[in-house]
Amino acid sequence: MGAAARVPRPRVPHAPMHLEFAGKVAVVTGGASGIGRATALALAARGASLVVADVQPAGLGETLRLVCQGGGAAIAVHADVRRADHVASMVDAAVRGFGGLDVAVNAAGVGGVDARTAEYPEEDWHRTLDVNLTGVWQCLRHEIPAMLARGGGAIVNVASVAGLVGFARHAAYAASKHGVVGLTRTAALEYARKGVRVNAVCPGFTDTPMVERITGGDPAAEQALAGRVPIGRLGTPAEVAEAICYLCAPASAFMVGHAMVLDGGLVAA
Repeated sequence: MGAAARVPRPRVPHAPMHLEFAGKVAVVTGGASGIGRATALALAARGASLVVADVQPAGLGETLRLVCQGGGAAIAVHADVRRADHVASMVDAAVRGFGGLDVAVNAAGVGGVDARTAEYPEEDWHRTLDVNLTGVWQCLRHEIPAMLARGGGAIVNVASVAGLVGFARHAAYAASKHGVVGLTRTAALEYARKGVRVNAVCPGFTDTPMVERITGGDPAAEQALAGRVPIGRLGTPAEVAEAICYLCAPASAFMVGHAMVLDGGLVAA
């Protein structure tokens, strides 16, 4: 376990050599922290104008501050992805504020409780599925028409390795993320010839507030979690953000309906 803790984490730059999203408009849900915030910063550094959405006002305000501090343009929107009217307002903010929508990253999600399937609380089951799966569907049903009006675009849904394999004691989370992968592939098939590409990323254990809740902020627990990863460490939000930017960029134009795994080797083990 000690060796796992010593594996260095790479520095992923937020300032690329070229601005591949200059003139593009992006929305990012779950932008108040973690992968959502890292993605917002990475897209802004590449020239995108942003609508950043979340239900956490303090974190959302901090993300907006960081984007603007870096010279980016952004609008912060309070949006609960379970609510169609909130999602519609989020997309409308992009269209009215910046002229359209080219890129969408659906990163809002919750982890659910730790319980065996037969004892899983019904209320938490519905909440987890509503946010993680229905929330992504709500986003797609508003983002896609806006992109079609623009002539096309790219969408990345944030799933998880728990959308590819089982995740004991997290039935709702695994079910929701499996659903996100299936929804991604279905939407990709439906809109590929219309110029809208839909893909997903499937991160493994990543150093985000969600994982911090699992470890309780205990360094020993984090080391134990890192020890389960073949590469010997947790992933970083910036690493996931870089993959998301690639999937949204012209360089990945032939990638459609793909679920990209970033897990330090978990699924390979």
